[in-house]
Amino acid sequence: MLSKCFNTFNKILFLGILCWIVWGCKSQKISSPTNSSPRPPSPVDTTHVEKIQIPISQEESRDSVIIKAHRLLPKNIRIKAVGDIMLGTNFPNIRYLPPDSGKLLLSQVAPMLNNTDIVFGNLEGVLLDSGGIQKKCKNPKACYLFRSPTYMVSHLVEAGFNLLSVANNHAGDFGDIGRKNTSKVLDQNNIYFAGNSICPYTHFEKKGIRFGFVAFAPNKGTVNINDIDSAKKIVGQLDLVSDIVIVSMHAGAEGSNYTHITRKHEYFYGEDRGDVYHFAREMIDAGADLILGHGPHVPRAIDLYKDRLIVYSLGNFATYGRFNLKGSNGLTPILDLTLSQDGTFIEGKILPAHQLGRGIPSPDPGKKVIRLIKELSQHDVPESSLSIDEDGHILQINREP
Repeated sequence: MLSKCFNTFNKILFLGILCWIVWGCKSQKISSPTNSSPRPPSPVDTTHVEKIQIPISQEESRDSVIIKAHRLLPKNIRIKAVGDIMLGTNFPNIRYLPPDSGKLLLSQVAPMLNNTDIVFGNLEGVLLDSGGIQKKCKNPKACYLFRSPTYMVSHLVEAGFNLLSVANNHAGDFGDIGRKNTSKVLDQNNIYFAGNSICPYTHFEKKGIRFGFVAFAPNKGTVNINDIDSAKKIVGQLDLVSDIVIVSMHAGAEGSNYTHITRKHEYFYGEDRGDVYHFAREMIDAGADLILGHGPHVPRAIDLYKDRLIVYSLGNFATYGRFNLKGSNGLTPILDLTLSQDGTFIEGKILPAHQLGRGIPSPDPGKKVIRLIKELSQHDVPESSLSIDEDGHILQINREP
């Protein structure tokens, strides 16, 4: 993998400087043996970042270096994004696993993920065959633990996934053993990821474009979405060494009663799930170019701020056996996005799907999720300059001030 997860900003900055000065914006390729031990956990510490500066020669400014780099980049980047993924769990027993090891679970929607540069999703739970320390729940009736067998990662690879958030309320279901093994398995399969204490943020390259990626959630062992100051520092430093910064947020209350954004902090079972509206804007102000939300298990509105796209929730994508999939919970948007080389939104499309049976994603000819996202966007962010047509095309329109 190119420039894997870094646990200090110094490493990110060092790679960025080498990219500009030595290799002409080509990321250094760092290889690691597939049987290597996982990286040791380290705390998410951003207290030192204000002291870090990029050295600039007298002959040229940092801006001129970036301008020269961008001349070498392709014009556009294409990203497809989905919401929550849990392909089956062997806990508490194997009856929550799909038949035939889940080999056909993604077969109907895999063609919808083709022809793109990045395929993103949120991985609920851990990749672990057995064991781990089970999370204790304050409310046993609302406690679900997800432990997916490690062979499930092959289905993600075959479907094209190469970028995952591991920041959510199920990332710690089986303690550090679960986190470490999940990180190891994703590393071995060349899937970039971020959001847990092992890998809070990462940096990689596609088509000559440098990406920074960080994932936030309100849960222990993740990068805290409610620590705005630290979040802004992380995003700001990633912006210094990236052409495009992608921010993932697992936030908001859950279920069909919570399809609307509130523009204030949302609480669920007593937990502060963040203020998604203002958090997204703070991150874009700090340097983010794309905000991908998930967590409510239902689709939510999409928005545009400073020509950067905000997706408040992508709902459920492939959640087998243990999820409520009634009504809007079963609607599955697949976003097909085109961004410019600096992260500016160009165009997009909602590819409609839904989950059938116990959680099998399938194309939806009825296009229900398109109508829902259009209605939510018109209601919740009526001032947005985005337009969604009946076929799911997302375009920017000019509005009078």
